Amino acid sequence: MTWKAYRVAFRLLSPTHIGWRKLGNMQQTRPYVTGRVLWGAFTARLTRDLKSYEYKQIGEVVDKQLAFTYFYPSVSPNPDEVDLWPWGDGQKNDSQELFFWKFLDSYASTALSDVHSAEESSLHETEFIAPFVRNQAAYEKPQPVFLVGYICENEASGAHEKYVLENWHRVLDTLQIGGERSYGWGRVRLAYPLEEVTNERCFGCVLDRTKERPTITVPRGERLLAHTDTKRLETVENGTLEPLVGRETTDNTSFGKSVSHAQICWIPGSMVSEDETFQIQPRGIWQ
Repeated sequence: MTWKAYRVAFRLLSPTHIGWRKLGNMQQTRPYVTGRVLWGAFTARLTRDLKSYEYKQIGEVVDKQLAFTYFYPSVSPNPDEVDLWPWGDGQKNDSQELFFWKFLDSYASTALSDVHSAEESSLHETEFIAPFVRNQAAYEKPQPVFLVGYICENEASGAHEKYVLENWHRVLDTLQIGGERSYGWGRVRLAYPLEEVTNERCFGCVLDRTKERPTITVPRGERLLAHTDTKRLETVENGTLEPLVGRETTDNTSFGKSVSHAQICWIPGSMVSEDETFQIQPRGIWQ
């Protein structure tokens, strides 16, 4: 079995909120796009274009036919040229702070009462990945933000499989990712035509496309670039654990009303102390 892999660069057209956690009245965003978010965006778009309500069935096919890396904000549309990560590792000692300063912003709002005044205790702030980086000088030309990563595709057999395989390229310009979509957030556009990977590299790591699922080999001392299942992985250092959950739509629930089982994972940015090879599982989780 051979997967095809593509470098993908989205140009952010609007603020993008990837739901994470709440601190006080601040709803924080993840500083990257998870595989689960991409899976949900593709599932929603492909199902609606099919004029169908088969979200569960299409979602299962997307899991089978496509494999996602996580996508990271960058001023370069080339995934191999990302030079600033949410956990630092840049050329400057304050590179983590620089990342948040350049790529993240927030929006404050409040609900109105019946008498058109602010409703009590409704003030809240929503953090987002900004479509333009924050410049250090006012005279600098604003730089657009790209979300960069990789998508692998598998061979198709059945009708739904062929539909997903033939149409996922087409919907790249019409995806909406993350939260607050009813306000126009999360709009993206393909920055450049898809480029097929031929050098077997992915974010600088070795990519193997010949297995049942694509695999990525992370060298010793490098960082995990996706949530990684903790089972049988004892070589992580400087890492943080997180129970990963998400909302899904099933046959027996309303849209987004089903909550997935929690999966205990190392978060992106955790470091491995030995060379490790990981399989890209559905929803972009490494195992």
